[in-house]
Amino acid sequence: MATSKSANTYNRQNWENAEFPILCQTCLGDNPYVRMTKETYGRECKICVRPFTVFRWCPGARMRFKKTEICQTCSKLKNVCQTCLLDLEYGLPVQVRDHALGMKDDVPKSDVNKEYYTQNVEKELANSDGTTPGGTLGKANAPSDLLLKLARTTPYYKRNRPHICSFWVKGECKRGDECPYRHDMPTDPNDPLADQNIKDRYYGVSDPVASRLLSQASSMPSLEPPSDKSITTLYVGGLEGKVEEGDLRDYFYQFGELRSITMVPRQNCAFVCFTSRPAAETAAERSFNKLILKGRRLKIMWGKSQGQQPTPGKQGGTPLAPVPGLPGALPPPPTEDKNQTNFFNLGTSSSAPPSGPPPIPLTLPPPPGQVPGMPPPPPIGHPLPPPPPGGFPPPPPFGHPPFRPPPMPFYGVPPPPRMPPPPRHGMPRPPPGPPPIHYPSQDPHRLGAGKGAEGGPPPAAPAAASS
Repeated sequence: MATSKSANTYNRQNWENAEFPILCQTCLGDNPYVRMTKETYGRECKICVRPFTVFRWCPGARMRFKKTEICQTCSKLKNVCQTCLLDLEYGLPVQVRDHALGMKDDVPKSDVNKEYYTQNVEKELANSDGTTPGGTLGKANAPSDLLLKLARTTPYYKRNRPHICSFWVKGECKRGDECPYRHDMPTDPNDPLADQNIKDRYYGVSDPVASRLLSQASSMPSLEPPSDKSITTLYVGGLEGKVEEGDLRDYFYQFGELRSITMVPRQNCAFVCFTSRPAAETAAERSFNKLILKGRRLKIMWGKSQGQQPTPGKQGGTPLAPVPGLPGALPPPPTEDKNQTNFFNLGTSSSAPPSGPPPIPLTLPPPPGQVPGMPPPPPIGHPLPPPPPGGFPPPPPFGHPPFRPPPMPFYGVPPPPRMPPPPRHGMPRPPPGPPPIHYPSQDPHRLGAGKGAEGGPPPAAPAAASS
């Protein structure tokens, strides 16, 4: 049992009086302006049963209030969070961390031995700089591959959700959306994760979460090198603008000489090319599911050869879905006949009747120097052939083409017929035919011819002179 506050014994001077708790990023929350309440010697530690300072806070909106569960001495002894009791560096249970490091920390569990062990650890921590954990963990080896594979690099705020409302499970909750608890169905009571103990988590014994993580680690895939020995490029994904080219060069240069590093900012990835295949295989083996730069786990894969990349839709490539509405595959072309001489399909066989419209006879223009309609002249050095019995046919008229192509068909609406203009009322219609030609010299109104036409007496002739 813990010593009473009023008791004046030597143990009271070892009670904890801290100013800020030791927490992981998940338990602290994403709010940088979090407010906490502090209660000095508020509760006893659930591991060493000594009074310690209790802190209580809300990690975020729609989250449950959290508080510290163990004292800072027990937290530093195992390097765990005071609330969730997970490792502060890797975010894993103590059992998984100790199994990966190959260490076994036997912390005494009896009251007397535990008190003596705790006092010795406090003296050891007081003589150190406070950055390294105490006990056996401070003397552990470097992190193993299993720790790098299972380490959590980002906070898991889902763990801070409220507890399940028991009244809602019974159908009796009347608060609705104002209920501070979660309205979800509980997990299966037979699930091993439903039975967790804080002491088993701290001592690393029979932890169901650790057992599940270790079983997942045994079934994790491995990266097999490609069969093409010319591939020396590694694909690095998950950069998201935080990891730069210098960070990749500083990490991968330890495995061998680098030929080039190509950054692709739009896809948040990079391609690291080595000069030799053994260096690339070593880098892939030591970096697959283990590479963590600037707090982010990077994805490592082998690059593909440019000459062996499968084409989409073909064998080995990504299958493409057929486009609806397109016709099927075309029939195969006809077999070629070596003895075939009709390359343009101008002649048809006599056995099979021709199908379709009759072919249009083609007449080629005569060669230069030959009259249309006349037979070609004989070659030079041969006698002329005799004329035909009836004589040569007359030549065609001048300008008559020897071949007139058929009229092109008209596709569309024919033009309307040409209509005569409407007649003009009150005006005589001109006679058909060409209009008469007007000569000014034959005009009857010229030279006084118009006066007789008006009905006046004709002018008298002059009298003859008498002799």
